[in-house]
Formats: sequence, C-alpha cells, structure tokens
Amino acid sequence: MALVVVCGQPCSGKSTAALCLAEALKESNVKQAVKIINETSFHLDRNQSYADMPAEKNLRGVLRSEVDRSVSEDNIVIVDSLNSIKGYRYELWCLARGAGIRYCVLYCDVEETHCRKWNDERRENGEANYDDKIFEDLVRRFERPISRNRWDSPLFELLPHKDGIEKSSTVILDAVSYLTKEVDSKSRDVKILQPTIATRSTRLSEANSLYELDKATHEVVNAIVEAQGQAMGGPLNGVPLGQDLPTINISKSVGLPELRRLRRTFIKLTGQTSLSGPPPPCDAASAKRMFVDYLNRELGTA
Repeated sequence: MALVVVCGQPCSGKSTAALCLAEALKESNVKQAVKIINETSFHLDRNQSYADMPAEKNLRGVLRSEVDRSVSEDNIVIVDSLNSIKGYRYELWCLARGAGIRYCVLYCDVEETHCRKWNDERRENGEANYDDKIFEDLVRRFERPISRNRWDSPLFELLPHKDGIEKSSTVILDAVSYLTKEVDSKSRDVKILQPTIATRSTRLSEANSLYELDKATHEVVNAIVEAQGQAMGGPLNGVPLGQDLPTINISKSVGLPELRRLRRTFIKLTGQTSLSGPPPPCDAASAKRMFVDYLNRELGTA
C-alpha cells in the first residue's frame, strides 16, 4: 500500500522515528502489515557497511532488493536507513511507482553538531555508533531531500533535537493520515503512483540475485566460523553444508578477516561477470555452490 523512506544524517533519530511511525500506524488499526527494513534486519554492522564504496553499494543493493520483494498492496514498508543519496531515493521511488502504491519521505532534520554529540554519547554508553572517520564522510556526502523533487515528495520533516520524537508528534500523525486516508475520485492531497510501461513488470531480478548472493555467502562464512570454533584450533576435515551441496575442503583455520575479504571479492567478481554474461544465481543453493567452488580454488584445496 505504501513505501516510506526515512532519511537523515547519521545519528539523527531515524530509527526512533521509524519505530514511532510503525506504532502509530498499528494503533490507527490499519489493515495492512507494517514492516521496517534496515541494516539490523540483516545483522549488518554499520561501520563495516559504510567502510568503503563497494561495501556501501552492496548494502544499498541488499536493502533495495528487500524493499522490492516487500512492496505490495498488503504492506506498508518503512525503509530505516541513511537513504542519503538522492539517486538512491529515486530508485526507491521507482520501486513504489512500479508497484502502484503511495510513497513519502520522512526526514529527520538535525544539525551536524547534535548528530555528532549523539554519536559520541552512544559510544560512551557502549551502544551502536559510527567511527569518527566514517561519520564525517557520511555527513559530508549527505544530500538533503527537497520537496520539489518527485522522489522526495511528499516530504514530512521532523525536528528531533527541538521537538523530540513521539508517536503522537504532529509530523508523525500527518504521515499516518497521508498513508491511511481513503482515496476516491475527489481526493487531491494523496497521490498513488502509477506504473509506467517501463516499471509495470519490474521485479529487478538482478537486485533479487544480489540479495540471494549476499545471504548465501554470509551463511557459508558463518558455517566455516562455527566449524572452526567447534574444532577449537584443531584440524578440520572439511565443512559440510548439507544435502546436495559441496563440502568446503579446508583443513586449516582461516581467519574471519580473510573470509570476509574472499566473500567481498567473490560478490564483486560475480557482479562484473553478470554485466557481459548471465545474471548472478537467483537461488541460495546455486550461490552456495559457486562460492564454495571459489573458496576451494582460492584456498588451494580444490
């Protein structure tokens, strides 16, 4: 039924805003399911996800794929992430248009100094925070939403530092009203995006493939780490992944940093290959087989 893009600087209250909006929607007795999509949904570390451009691009691909899989007339989807690049917000807007649903942006407008202070406070309290270098880079590259842009409209602006964020906040209630209002032929203040010929049938198979690839390779890495932990430093006799899947033929311990590097390289190589050949595998089993073959070659055990 709707796609809500939460936008703002790092540590500007976006997750709180997303939760408040979700609670307010549920209390309005909306018929549709309310779903929040964010980095936490995929157990992704924020500093690793924004460590460099390839990692950030991969993160956006994973989130976009999940949005594409979730948007429908039965869901209200809230994307709780930085969403700081206007080109990316445009891509999300295109997904909403392709699904023929409502769309809006909820912007947490907070000055950099307050965001920086809140990030420092989180670090002092042992909560999730951004490394200083990553924080400054994200602040520098932030592209503020502009209401005259169709992909930033309608724009609901929160001022968390001045007004706080509550599910009863005026801006939150305005957004709830927009998302739940009945639409008829006389409605002028609620816009339902209409799919074009180009977007009518887009389910973005490449984005779905990226999602499956990311998930499958992550599960393989976790299986290796778990097997090495159970071996307690002793020799391994391969790592099985289940029926109809190949065994990871490693006999010595491989560090997590090395596994992550191999995983990133594999995803990058697979994406590059798909530009001139077939798309990446769109099912988990195929993705795991390809990744295991790659690991066995790279680790010299094939």
